[in-house]
Amino acid sequence: MNFNFSEEQQQFRDSLERYLREAYDFDSRRRILKSEAGYNREVWQQLAEMGALAIALPEAYGGFGGNAFDTGLVMEAFGRSLVVEPYLSTVVLGAGLIADAGSDAQKADVLDAVASGERLLALAHGEAGGRYALSHVTTTAQKDGDYWVLDGSKAVVLHGGAADQLIVSARTAGAARDAQGISLFLVDASAAGVTRRSYPTQDGGRAADITLAKVRVADSARIGAEGAALALLEKAIDRAIAALCAEAVGAMSATIEQTVNYLKTRKQFGVPIGSFQALQHRAVEMYLHAEQARSMSWLAAAKLDAPRDERRHAVSAAKLLVAQSARYVGQQAVQLHGGIGVTDELAVSHYFKRLTMISLLFGDVDHHLALFGECMAA
Repeated sequence: MNFNFSEEQQQFRDSLERYLREAYDFDSRRRILKSEAGYNREVWQQLAEMGALAIALPEAYGGFGGNAFDTGLVMEAFGRSLVVEPYLSTVVLGAGLIADAGSDAQKADVLDAVASGERLLALAHGEAGGRYALSHVTTTAQKDGDYWVLDGSKAVVLHGGAADQLIVSARTAGAARDAQGISLFLVDASAAGVTRRSYPTQDGGRAADITLAKVRVADSARIGAEGAALALLEKAIDRAIAALCAEAVGAMSATIEQTVNYLKTRKQFGVPIGSFQALQHRAVEMYLHAEQARSMSWLAAAKLDAPRDERRHAVSAAKLLVAQSARYVGQQAVQLHGGIGVTDELAVSHYFKRLTMISLLFGDVDHHLALFGECMAA
């Protein structure tokens, strides 16, 4: 398989990285983190104008028809600059689900608005006690004529506080962890009965806990077939994991660059500490871990359209290795910077926080090790 980028992809990546270097420096990011929204609307609109929001969406609905590698280009650039804008929640998860299973009317209404930067989405699926089990859904949807009535609570919904619309998973049949009986609904975040509590996360992002109390939505708001949403959720989460792996690669690359620059300038005993062979070896090990993670990130992207078992096998393998590499690179960077490596004023500490959160999102090492073992045994 050819992993070389086309000339168009290279030009897009260069322009995106150049924009982020100029408009999204560390101080600008820290100001965004202090805002109530947790993202910058002007930056979001600029990303839309550059085509970053539309690159992987269908051409028929305002997109450019790209693939997982195009999404990876965006996410890697975001990782390098620690971008906190809601790309993962809106484009990868939200728009991805609509593109996969939405009706023609839903696609026409939602995807063009996402591509132009006019609408934010959030996947409201996780629940307290669910851990990483995608089939754990206790929120209910009861049929009432041509409407559905939703009741339940969702936890840690990424950028749920800023979203204009929510994609809510609810059980239309079965028990709490049954594979069948889960449906998806497109719900306006301002609908009667929807309550949101937004808060910052440890890595500088935003999430929300959402309560749905007798929220009425039309049957036309249902996404995909009734009771068959688990397969859609699995594919959407696998797509998000592949995107996170690419983001982690970008964050690791930036972390290594900053650490090497520090080793070249920090002096001890009258010489740069980077001249010490032991520290050079540690820097090389960081680079090797990052390059292994890059290869696995590409593998995950390449397998997203493969059959379910093959896809999940590759995605879990990638998440495993990327999480281990992220932990190693982050820890080494902090240690090589000494005491200042954990201070809020130093970008390295922010990279380490984000890498740690990426390692936990959508399944930690133990979870994906178990999934990988199941795939091997199948």
